Amino acid sequence: MNWFTGLMVYFLVWWTVLFAILPIGVRPDVEGEATGGWRGAPRAPQLGRKALLTTLVATVVFLGIYAVVQSDWLSFRDGWLAMPRN
Repeated sequence: MNWFTGLMVYFLVWWTVLFAILPIGVRPDVEGEATGGWRGAPRAPQLGRKALLTTLVATVVFLGIYAVVQSDWLSFRDGWLAMPRN
């Protein structure tokens, strides 16, 4: 995996993990008093904390993906997943 492919895979993993982490710990502002906005808008979304948590989780997931891609454990060139050669 070259650096550009790794960067794109990390970006996709980070974005997917972000959407998994965003709803964690969100309490809606039912009356709209605290935020002054729409009902259901989060009182304290804590986006900085969620971005940091997303980065940590995405890094762990990416390192797992990188390890599998670099190893010969799962290979499309050799082994049982390879295309048959004529």
